[in-house]
Amino acid sequence: MRKQTRRPSSAERKHRSRPDRRLCSAMMLFFFSAFLLISLKGEIAWQGLALSVIVPALIYVATMWLPRFFPADKLLLSIANFLCALGVLILYSTDLDGGTSRGMQQAMYYGVGIVVMLGCILLVRYVRRWSFLIYVVMGGAVLLLALPLAIGTEQYGATNWIRVGGMSLQPSEVVKLALLLILSYFMSHRRLIPWLAFCLYCLGVLMLQKDLGTALIYYFTALFMYYAYTGNLLMTGVGLVGAAGASVLGYQMFAHVKKRVAIWQNPWMYYETSGYQIVQMLMAIASGGLFGVGLGLGAPRVIPVYFTDCIFAVICEQFGIIFGVLVLVASIKFLPFASRSGVNSMMQIAPEIEEAAVIFGVPWRTRMTRILFPIQKSSIISGYLLPVISVMREVALFTLLVPYARYLLTTMLFSFNETGYAQYGSAVTLLIILIIILINFVTNKLTGASFDKGIGG
Repeated sequence: MRKQTRRPSSAERKHRSRPDRRLCSAMMLFFFSAFLLISLKGEIAWQGLALSVIVPALIYVATMWLPRFFPADKLLLSIANFLCALGVLILYSTDLDGGTSRGMQQAMYYGVGIVVMLGCILLVRYVRRWSFLIYVVMGGAVLLLALPLAIGTEQYGATNWIRVGGMSLQPSEVVKLALLLILSYFMSHRRLIPWLAFCLYCLGVLMLQKDLGTALIYYFTALFMYYAYTGNLLMTGVGLVGAAGASVLGYQMFAHVKKRVAIWQNPWMYYETSGYQIVQMLMAIASGGLFGVGLGLGAPRVIPVYFTDCIFAVICEQFGIIFGVLVLVASIKFLPFASRSGVNSMMQIAPEIEEAAVIFGVPWRTRMTRILFPIQKSSIISGYLLPVISVMREVALFTLLVPYARYLLTTMLFSFNETGYAQYGSAVTLLIILIIILINFVTNKLTGASFDKGIGG
């Protein structure tokens, strides 16, 4: 007799076809077991037991519960929540031997962030007129960005932090979101003066604070949005050349920038002084090996600022280099959103345009360069603006992983200027300018952009 097999029910088939649910369950199990393992190390830590329940619950709420009420990308939410929860786990693992409470504070920030995300979703969903709100945001951003000049504290050469109720806050990180909203609003209404004035104000204040890294992020954000708005390659190229010149000028004006470049080139030369932190980070990454020394083990507190800029070294020491590389891959968490934005913009093109080109025998390459890309150029670039801003925060980390013996043109320029070879530095500067002009010329010929289009001619 033929053996009859039971067909799965519709509920079972639906459950099996839900990879997002399985991914969320795996994440919750990972962090539950990790916090439980740490809390049972030695004496029972009740805070760890509480976090073993709270953190998985936050992951479920932000990944599975919110998308039931609002359209959201669950894969994007899963990756973002994994990185947030990983930060809580690593900080709590370093609290056990040091008597600190950074893990609990980070868990509180994580919960507050979910609430703020929900508020932003409701704001975008129900607010239809932004004319009044955008001026409120603009005024708040102006005041918030100027606070470090009045009550700020200097850290590592830059005055960009303030303390509020025992907590440190960097106002420029909050104003980044306001920058995107303000530039998008005024550009959509074709109002040049307000967004240009706001950009100049932000750059001026950041220069007074000596926060050159954040100033570059603001500048490139405005420049890319300008290109997405006008499609003017010539002015964008001029802006890139101006950024290169401003970088060299900042290197010459500020001593702490020169010191950071010198440390990056050879941290071992300054091991006992200013290069101590970078050397300890490299040693921690090397000591972890491929698979790490184990959760809660190692010596992360040897690194002076292990709980902020150097958290990547702690991850590699405890979980290994392989896991650390995967975390770097997860840092491109906004690329799915950008890709979906580009795909959606391409789907909005009427098929009759491409069908007419096919009838007339236009090749595929010509259809892409002459029809599809010129129409959707602004939408595609706007979609990729968000990952560019996010990845810029990790540029220092990727730069750190490049051996100092490998010179780029920019690092070679800094090296020549530092050692007094001004003529060689001028030659490298000229070479960089020629490369930028050549790239802009080729791109201009391929896309057909011109100067008069950018200024409305």
